[in-house]
Amino acid sequence: MKSARRTLLWLGVYAAAMAWVESTLVVYLRRLYYPDDPLVIFPLRIWPMRDLLLELVREAATVAMILAVALLAVAGRVRRTAAFLFVFGVWDLCYYLWLKIALGWPATWTEWDILFLIPWPWLAPWLTPAAAALLFVLWAAPILARDEETAVPRRAWVLGTGGLALMLASFLAPALPLLGGDPAAIAAFVPERFPWWLYLAGASLLAAGLLAGRAGAGGRAPAQGSAAAGRVR
Repeated sequence: MKSARRTLLWLGVYAAAMAWVESTLVVYLRRLYYPDDPLVIFPLRIWPMRDLLLELVREAATVAMILAVALLAVAGRVRRTAAFLFVFGVWDLCYYLWLKIALGWPATWTEWDILFLIPWPWLAPWLTPAAAALLFVLWAAPILARDEETAVPRRAWVLGTGGLALMLASFLAPALPLLGGDPAAIAAFVPERFPWWLYLAGASLLAAGLLAGRAGAGGRAPAQGSAAAGRVR
């Protein structure tokens, strides 16, 4: 148990530090591309293709870093999934916290953000990914605080995956008008409507899946449970 909690602590430290690196980079980018007011990112600024490609690779590298540390930190499918979601969640929450400290952004609870660029821009009020990140952390932390691998029922995976798919669709939907690639339209684009119904449906499914997984994770396979109990005693 002590080893598991130490692992959980260092995963949190890693995620928070990684979020600081990410947030400082965003501060630099905003000062570079939005020198008049780094707090206002819409209308969008058109990046040179070279910079855009660098950003796309950086985003892919960020996901690879989170995946790598999750695979190295723990064993077992459920615990590795929990490690990935925990690091991702802490990283995302700390990212907005550090941005607030370093830049004073977000200024409001409903401030729009550019979440990701693959396969096209994900746009949403910043509070929406932060809420999902909080769910990740609340589900993953108790699983990682135990040394034993746990069982999660199939329905939890189905509900959680379905919820994430709907939430992803809600993030991708606002940028659909940009897919034509018209530079004038991109330069004038300001998101106005967020599909809250789609996001809330996805968030509800995700929460249901995480709750089902949390309930199912309370038990262990009999053989593993006996061995673990023996070690604790």
